[in-house]
Amino acid sequence: MCGATKGGPSLDGVDVDKETVIQGIVTLDGEPVGNAYVRLLDATGEFTAEVPTSATGQFRFFAAPGEWTLRTLAPRVTPTDRTVQAQRGVPVDVEVAVSAA
Repeated sequence: MCGATKGGPSLDGVDVDKETVIQGIVTLDGEPVGNAYVRLLDATGEFTAEVPTSATGQFRFFAAPGEWTLRTLAPRVTPTDRTVQAQRGVPVDVEVAVSAA
């Protein structure tokens, strides 16, 4: 078992009452996937942002409230989409489980 923190990065120092946070961890067979990319697509499918995962598979976006799609891309895995509903003051903490291609 790895030593990664479950879920997204720590929210210490983030005023979650004033932010809309979408964060989480990308895993493959229960283990974190570092150096993957997570794209943030709006409700129409338009690209909004992209971040790399940390060595422990974690990512975070600050977004507007609403429906978003997380598209996860990494070498040798099947691209994975996950729809989330984000609202200000309630962080979305999601695990995106990818499968080997």
